[in-house]
Amino acid sequence: MRKFDPWGVFFKREFNRNWPFLVGFAVTGTIITKMSLGLTEEDRKNSVFAQRHKN
Repeated sequence: MRKFDPWGVFFKREFNRNWPFLVGFAVTGTIITKMSLGLTEEDRKNSVFAQRHKN
């Protein structure tokens, strides 16, 4: 006899509740990654924040 596995029910219910957070997290992460990869060495030299936190 096969036992009932509650994980499928749990993940379906939790995904229905949390999908806006997951989509927002993915979109925000994508935007931050694209912006970070677009920075150049010249941008770093001109950045007030980078100059203040220089090692």
